[in-house]
Amino acid sequence: MNKVLVQANKEWCELRRDRFSLALAFLLPLFSLFLFGFGIRLESKNIPIVIRDMSNTFISREYVDRLYATNIFKESKADPEESPSDAIKSGEAKVAMIIPKDFTRQIYRGNSASPHVMIDGTDIANTQVIFNSIKAANLYYLALLKEERMPDAAVQWVKPHLRLLFNPGREETLFIVPGAFGVILWMFPALLSAVAASREKEQETIIRVYSANPHPLQFILGKAFVYWSVSLVMAALIMVTGFALFGIRPVGDPTALLISTPIYILVSVAFGLMLGTWANSQTTAVQATSTLGFFPCLLLSGFVYPISNIPFPLSLFSLIVPARYYIELTRDAFVRGCGWPAVWPIPLILFGFAVVLLGLSWLGLRRMQLKD
Repeated sequence: MNKVLVQANKEWCELRRDRFSLALAFLLPLFSLFLFGFGIRLESKNIPIVIRDMSNTFISREYVDRLYATNIFKESKADPEESPSDAIKSGEAKVAMIIPKDFTRQIYRGNSASPHVMIDGTDIANTQVIFNSIKAANLYYLALLKEERMPDAAVQWVKPHLRLLFNPGREETLFIVPGAFGVILWMFPALLSAVAASREKEQETIIRVYSANPHPLQFILGKAFVYWSVSLVMAALIMVTGFALFGIRPVGDPTALLISTPIYILVSVAFGLMLGTWANSQTTAVQATSTLGFFPCLLLSGFVYPISNIPFPLSLFSLIVPARYYIELTRDAFVRGCGWPAVWPIPLILFGFAVVLLGLSWLGLRRMQLKD
């Protein structure tokens, strides 16, 4: 135990002198939280639309108003004399609608009145949103028209009563920020420990460690203890910032979050130590951490895209991404509030990751022996 504390004290002294590592530990996580919290928006809004109302009647204008009332569309700045298709080609609009001259007459005759709609299909993220929004606005308007102007019409419209659970205000920060906690606490502790472990080999200061003749596990635990402790402070800092800036509060029993967060940070530190002990230089360690850590965490953890949308067999890789489990836990802690009945396996899974990664770090440490 004494050798573990000696190694931890040595690592702490080196960390305090390294301004880059200190920035990595505290400033960059906060900056990342700002970017994720303020920069990522998944719900499409203010999509520019061009509408050519050839009917220009009260009914057609009311129909156009209903489209804008969805808060999805905004009027495009395209030249009124420009054709709708040219406005889409130039990028000034993402969708164009042409309302025919006989729009109102066909409605009162009980016939189909079909506005012509063109959607920019290059923007996959918005295409389905545009399609669904126009369809929903159309159905809502026709139901309203029947109720107010044609109560004797034969068509009966279905009016479902919708209820949103957990996030009735559809606040995107309740989805993004808890997930950002998982991404940040995966990336930066891993980077810190990876750089620290690879530095020993690159600068050949590992000889000092060998001269003290510690057990490899003591060496690893000494490093892990320092960066685990620093990362706990990092976690507290970004969560308090999330509370202050975005109003994120735990709901329900917070003990699962309090127990799992230190374990998750240990997994991240162990992951960085593993890459650092196997890498030949700090540059390689950083690149490996970014490639093997950041991209799977961002794309395969459910942070932005639902895991159910990941095609097989790539979806199998998400099972070995620790951030997947922690993000699920944070979203339960800050949004759903179901507590232990919903997330009880997650601390056990994370602990299993920590054991495996520390074991791989120990194997990598044997490769750091200096050549004669």
